[in-house]
Amino acid sequence: DQNARIWLVENTSSSKENKSDLELKGHTDSVDQLCWDPINENQLATASADRTMRIWDTRSGKCSQTVSTQGENINISWSPDGQHIAVGSRDDIISFIDTRKYKVINQVNFSFEVNEIAWNKAGDEFFLTTGLGTIEVMKYPSAKMERSLLAHTAGCYCITFSPNGEYFAAGSADALVSIWDSKEKICLNTLTRLDWPVRTLSFSHDGKYIASASEDLRIDIADVVSGECVHEIQCRSAMNSVAWSPTAPLLAYAGDDREGVDGQGRYTREGIIRIFGF
Repeated sequence: DQNARIWLVENTSSSKENKSDLELKGHTDSVDQLCWDPINENQLATASADRTMRIWDTRSGKCSQTVSTQGENINISWSPDGQHIAVGSRDDIISFIDTRKYKVINQVNFSFEVNEIAWNKAGDEFFLTTGLGTIEVMKYPSAKMERSLLAHTAGCYCITFSPNGEYFAAGSADALVSIWDSKEKICLNTLTRLDWPVRTLSFSHDGKYIASASEDLRIDIADVVSGECVHEIQCRSAMNSVAWSPTAPLLAYAGDDREGVDGQGRYTREGIIRIFGF
C-alpha cells in the first residue's frame, strides 16, 4: 500500500487490538524494506520501488529526508556508525548514501543478481548475497572486492549478522542456512531442516539463537553454536520476514497471512504481523 507502519508492542491483554501508532506516508510505490538507525532510535530508513530512499522521524511520522536513486529499490542497510546507508535496486545497483549530506557518494553496478546486503560490525567490510550462490565481500569505504565466498549451490537470498558481530548467516534457494565466523570467513555450521528456499533470517538479541523461515509452514529456531533446533513456530502461510527484538526474547514474523472475508469475498485483513515470546 506504499506505506510503512510502526507499532508500540506492549505485553497487555489489549495489545492484540492495538492500532498502528504511526503510518509513514509519502512513497509512491511499494516499500520493500526498511532498517533502523543504529545510533538514533528515533529514525528509520525505507527503500521503495519509487526510486527513492527516505528517512523518517519515528516520533512524528514525518519524512525528514528523501534521496533519489537510479533503480527500483528492494534492499537497504545502515552502517554500524550510522554515517552511511546502502540501497540495492532490482537492476543490481548498490547506491551508498552519506547520511550527513544525504547524497549518493558512490554507486556500484554488478553484472550478476544481487540480493540482500549488510555491513560487518566494524563497518569496514560490506557483504552482499548473489544469485550465483556466493557471498561477495567488499572493503569499505573503497568498495573494492576483497573476497568471494562459495557459500551455496543455489542463489543466496538473505544475510544477517549477530549483534556482537561474531557470526553472520546466509539463507539460500537450496533450502540451507549457513553460519559463518565473521573474522575468518569460515562456515561453522549448516542448518538443513527447511525444505524450501530460505527467505529470511534473524539472530536473537544475545546472539544465542537464529530464526529462519521460508515457504515451509514453520519457523526454525536453532542454537547458533550447535545448530540444533530449540523450537519451531507453526505458521499458517509462507513467511516473508522474521526479526528478533534487539533487547528481549521476542520474535516478530510476517508472511502471506490473510484473514476474514467480507460480503464480496475479499479478505479484510492482510499483511499480518505476529509476535512470539509473550
